[in-house]
Amino acid sequence: MKQSILAHYHEINLKGKNRGWFEAHLEKNAVSILKGLPHDGVRRFAGRLRIGLLPDSPVEEIARRLRMVFGIANLAVAREVEAGMDAIQAALSEMVSAAVFKSFKIDARRGSKDFPLDSMEINRQLGGFVQQLTGAAVRMEHPDAVFFVEIAGGRAFLYTAKIPGAGGLPSGTGGKVLCLLSGGIDSPVAAFRLMRRGCRVLHVHFHSFPHTTAEAQEKVRRILGILSRYQQESLLYLVPFAEVQHAIVAYAPAPLRVILYRRFMMRIAQAVAQKESASALVTGDSLGQVASQTLENLRTVSGATTLPIFRPLIGDDKEEIMQLARAIGTYDLSIQADQDCCSLFVPKHPETMSNPEQVARAEEGLDVPQLTDSALNEASRELIAADFTFTGEKSHGAEQQD
Repeated sequence: MKQSILAHYHEINLKGKNRGWFEAHLEKNAVSILKGLPHDGVRRFAGRLRIGLLPDSPVEEIARRLRMVFGIANLAVAREVEAGMDAIQAALSEMVSAAVFKSFKIDARRGSKDFPLDSMEINRQLGGFVQQLTGAAVRMEHPDAVFFVEIAGGRAFLYTAKIPGAGGLPSGTGGKVLCLLSGGIDSPVAAFRLMRRGCRVLHVHFHSFPHTTAEAQEKVRRILGILSRYQQESLLYLVPFAEVQHAIVAYAPAPLRVILYRRFMMRIAQAVAQKESASALVTGDSLGQVASQTLENLRTVSGATTLPIFRPLIGDDKEEIMQLARAIGTYDLSIQADQDCCSLFVPKHPETMSNPEQVARAEEGLDVPQLTDSALNEASRELIAADFTFTGEKSHGAEQQD
């Protein structure tokens, strides 16, 4: 009797003629995330992914990593036998003897008409078999135990639990975007949301070293180590921003400082995105959360770039964002105190209802091209690998209910 993991598709099941392309990306991503872990191969199998297990396979770690592969609705650690009732009953007998229950249900699915019995008849025969073994009652609603049986491709897979996956679409199927990543709670969650839609997410972080500590940059690297679990590695641009801030403080009205900071960030981010062939920018903005995120100020900031700006958290409140940050594992890092560049030189009374004409006048005293080019020329570029050292973060499986 073999043991394997079955991974069931999420939205891929809704695809038409290009479904194979999505499946190929999913298979490639699963292979990549399991690199270095002993297993017996990953392959597409009857509308699923099958991951073969070896005697020395770390089953828990394999399952945990697969939960981070976008495109998987759920997965199950299963006993795998030939698709025959004798073999299925033998495997089921072992499972029943290891369980304690007074009521049960058989949930059988026939994936191919090559098997002589349909799903209802399989349920009936296996239910009677388990009753003979145990005397337990069949209960369709809220049973003590559920025994799942899937028959596909000449094989039968038996298991007792479905483990929720990340859902969404496989990484690499949704294009490339660039996220403006701070060390806070919101922007990592925004990046995660776009990853879940199949996007390959690149990142740019603005820092004001030496006015801020190098620890702020290291914190962003650690956050990206967690986010990279969902796309294996992430590209990060670190952009020095102090020169831009000094110029704004010297030549622009104090209430507009933060808005001007963000407009320059958008210009620089657009240049990075164009260099890396990214098609859109991503921010962690949530409407009305802070002064720079009023509708008027978001409009003013957006005017600094011609690229689309995706704001996946725009309608979320802080508690919703924090809940997802905890689920994906970034929250504990994000709440650690650090010095964000936008916290420098913040006015006592920031503008909340700016307009493009007002900001255009404020920027007349600034050499916008020179400041933008200078920051870009000083930027560094690095790859951040996935960090698979887990610290007890919660499951993000509930996210697929969105």
